[in-house]
Amino acid sequence: MTSSLDLNAAYPERGLLPVHGVSVEVLILGSFPGRQSLEKKEYYGNPQNHFWHIIEALFNIDRHLPYAVRISRLTEHRIALWDILSGCCRDGSADAQIREPVFNDLAAFLSGHRAIRLVALNGITAGRYYHQMSISTQVPAVILPSTSPANARVSFPEKVSAWSIIRTPLLSNKK
Repeated sequence: MTSSLDLNAAYPERGLLPVHGVSVEVLILGSFPGRQSLEKKEYYGNPQNHFWHIIEALFNIDRHLPYAVRISRLTEHRIALWDILSGCCRDGSADAQIREPVFNDLAAFLSGHRAIRLVALNGITAGRYYHQMSISTQVPAVILPSTSPANARVSFPEKVSAWSIIRTPLLSNKK
């Protein structure tokens, strides 16, 4: 008999495709979607995750709107969402459980979206994986506090303040 752990090892989970509009200035990268996000096929699908709360605070996009509407409004702000990993083996949703990571082709995405001015990395794990990839780019990357509900050591106001950097590239383009 095969255990679920054996199945996970043999059949890595696949992540989500990137979401973006025609013009992208900010690329937000997570590590890999959690269980609820994969089931819903939605970025930051866990209602306890602070991501959509932060987006609401920064861009006035109501977190209760349908996912497609939130994504549409987010991409109107020239923001794209994706993950560092396209797949991995993992029990549960914790980044610490990631095994056998498979990386997305971020270099190709960046070269295909030359207007990107900032890569925002959602948490330390995303930052660690991003820097392991050694992508040759002039685009600055910043590690932001994880929006995960597991990241309780950073308060919500502190997260909003740190994440406000994703607005800066947009403002500089409107002068």
